[in-house]
Amino acid sequence: MVSAEFLITSLIVVLIPGTGVIYTVSTGLVQGRVASIYASLGCTAGIIPHLAATILGLAAVMHTSALAFQLLKYAGVAYLFYIAYATWRDKAAFSIDGSISRSSTSSIVVKAFLLNILNPKLTIFFLAFLPQFVSPSATQPLAQLLLLSAIFMIMTFAVFCVYGVVAHAFRRHVIGSPTVQGWLRYSFAAAFAGLGAKLATSER
Repeated sequence: MVSAEFLITSLIVVLIPGTGVIYTVSTGLVQGRVASIYASLGCTAGIIPHLAATILGLAAVMHTSALAFQLLKYAGVAYLFYIAYATWRDKAAFSIDGSISRSSTSSIVVKAFLLNILNPKLTIFFLAFLPQFVSPSATQPLAQLLLLSAIFMIMTFAVFCVYGVVAHAFRRHVIGSPTVQGWLRYSFAAAFAGLGAKLATSER
């Protein structure tokens, strides 16, 4: 049984802007609606390893092992700074027709996937979050956990797509202004760098 509390809590969690949202919005603005959907897909796929770790109990190991947590955390920090640098250095004009190549779609999905998979706090979050909504009297708790995980992922994909489509809607207001494009790139680069710095200084 899926409770209303789970749906509401999940929606709030998904709606809160984070690394995935920023990446999806920036992709929607720079490359268009279709690209933002691929970004949403990659971000959603990046949740799977964290959910699997929670289900298999690996999250508990990471929670108790400072070394494992720190290694994954700093890998995530390095990748966020890399994305910030790449965004800052990218001088290409915004895509006008929104068309993207197959290689570009693969790159978008991989980048989004890595952004989420290299965030160790997601694993800890799911360890604390999902079990709360599994009924103690459930005859098949694993099946219920998988169901909740699937609902969370579907909700994530849907919300991120909305973020991307909304960002795409604003493209026409900035597509003709190189100055605005530059400020947007620098703002997104600063946002990624800020998220990296926040992750680097955060505790478990």
